[in-house]
Amino acid sequence: MRTSITIVLSLFVSMAVIAQDEARYEELIKTAFALYEQKDYKGSAETYSKAFEANGWKGYQGDRYNAACSWALAGMADSAFFQLNRIAEKMNYTNLGHISKDSDLNSLHTDKRWGEVIGLIKANKDRAEANYDKPLVALLDSIHNEDQGLRQQIGEVEAQYGRDSREMKELWREMARKDSMNLIVVERILNERGWLGPDVVGPTGSSTLFLVIQHANLATQEKYLPMMREAVTNGKAKGSHLALLEDRVLIRNGKRQLYGSQIGLHKETGEHYVSPLEDPDHVDERRASVGLGPLADYINRWKMKWDVETYKKELPALEERIKSARQ
Repeated sequence: MRTSITIVLSLFVSMAVIAQDEARYEELIKTAFALYEQKDYKGSAETYSKAFEANGWKGYQGDRYNAACSWALAGMADSAFFQLNRIAEKMNYTNLGHISKDSDLNSLHTDKRWGEVIGLIKANKDRAEANYDKPLVALLDSIHNEDQGLRQQIGEVEAQYGRDSREMKELWREMARKDSMNLIVVERILNERGWLGPDVVGPTGSSTLFLVIQHANLATQEKYLPMMREAVTNGKAKGSHLALLEDRVLIRNGKRQLYGSQIGLHKETGEHYVSPLEDPDHVDERRASVGLGPLADYINRWKMKWDVETYKKELPALEERIKSARQ
């Protein structure tokens, strides 16, 4: 019995240490990226290394790629190639298009090791795409570029012409027109072949299926929500994408969202707010379970601060205001 208690205590301590390491890792990664944005590339690269060390020298693929960029910009090619080789050889990095065009890595192009890394990544890409439905991949990639290209114009058009301007209204009309056309294509794919995963249409193609449904009307979202849930269970769709669709359907039905992904805009004040949220105290736990970062980080892009106690106090008034606006 004493041995069992010791084992349980040891396990508890180990789990606590792992959680601390992961928290420290995330903190250092944020600092490293902030230093990159401040153009302190050497400081950024060194902080990425500290993050990997704090996490038992383990790191996510994207973080190692970013570390390589910082090392390259700091003029330290050896360290940059170490990270690039790590993600190419050990983590099956496949994004040949991105790395080939990334100006952060331009200083490495004249080094003979660059061709070797690119060769490894191309081989990874060829293996990953061996069973792709190439015509469908091309079609969905085109829809993705169209869908996101229009939405990336929102901030610029609003800043230049205003939220209620003629130019802004024209952009929204064009988005609605393209969304309806893209939905016809995606519905045909889903109805004929089901929810296709990255193994068939690639990561972008699989994400495109989600984006088009996410931008559809409520009836369409409710129709395909069960299919997407099954796709996540089968590894054909991302849990983080499903969380966003679940939230949108809940909010459109006048219910509280679960993951805090839906942000509202107060028309009178022009201020953004987190749409009604179920159990705000545990939202970050739910977000983490589907691969989403903390809510505070997410809403920061709208210049909002997350204070759970204040939010809970203001929630009844928020729900009443939304209810009155719908009447």
